Amino acid sequence: MSAIAPERTGVTTDRTGVTTDRTGVTTDRTGVTTEQAIEGSQTIRLTPNYWPFVVPALVVVSAVIVFPWAFTLWMSVNRWTLGQSRSFAGMENYLRLASDPRFWESLVHTLTYTSLSVAAPMFLGTVAALIFDARFPLRGLLRGVFVMPMMATPVAVALVWTMMFHPQLGVLNYLLSLVGIPAQEWIFNAKTVIPSLVAVETWQWTPLVMLIVLGGLASVPREPFESAEIDGANAWQQFRYLTLPMIAPFLMIALIIRTIDALKSFDIIYAMTQGGPGTASETINIYLYNTAFSYYDIGYGSAMAVVFFIVIVALSFILLMLRQRSQWNDAEGK
Repeated sequence: MSAIAPERTGVTTDRTGVTTDRTGVTTDRTGVTTEQAIEGSQTIRLTPNYWPFVVPALVVVSAVIVFPWAFTLWMSVNRWTLGQSRSFAGMENYLRLASDPRFWESLVHTLTYTSLSVAAPMFLGTVAALIFDARFPLRGLLRGVFVMPMMATPVAVALVWTMMFHPQLGVLNYLLSLVGIPAQEWIFNAKTVIPSLVAVETWQWTPLVMLIVLGGLASVPREPFESAEIDGANAWQQFRYLTLPMIAPFLMIALIIRTIDALKSFDIIYAMTQGGPGTASETINIYLYNTAFSYYDIGYGSAMAVVFFIVIVALSFILLMLRQRSQWNDAEGK
């Protein structure tokens, strides 16, 4: 038999099944030419536009946050008392703050009140979390009772404690008389007013610290403690070297929250003492409020608000640095 030679049609077929004719048009087995494939791949893609979703949020943030602070900065460089004409003052209000003994006294009161209102709930809340982490009868019920103080509004708490602190009619002095302790003046004495206010703050917000630390204790693994018991470690050693490092991030979260709450505390102090007796419990918040809304010195009050904001930012920066150091190390020890 003789082999049949292919016709000279100018059509070439390779092993992959792609056919090329004399015109240079390449066609695969599906019958789609190369030009059609290229045209199909060159689909026009529109870049998504997110601005319609971002602009409303920017408007709200600008209206709620940016504009009030910009207006406060503008007022702080003006000499402005309600009922009188406004004039540009430059740095006069800030220089006035530097030489105002009442402002420095209120700053000391703020730092003292904040330090005590953070330290006491942190300690008592951690102890309460360790107690409620153990298993005992009616644990759930007692937890519910323990967290009830933080559910009340601060003004209601302040009014109740004001009646309890009354020198003649208060229940606290009555309880002290049962054990032979003389009556105390509590919030009506310049020496005891800040500790008394701190006691109210501690009573209301210790449950919050307890809940945060309790959540950290619930996430602690049990295997390291079992190994420590086998090695002969006592309860204090287990807490010092195992429990405390593991719950350190939760303690830092509680510390940051409590510091912010204590720094901006206004309602309890104002409802109970209004900064008194005299100026013994006057924090920056109370002094700022009195300056701006009692004495109507808007410019000076605005300068005070700006300086107080700088103090808060500095403390927040320190706390964030401490929080970074308290984070858990990853597997590579970074």
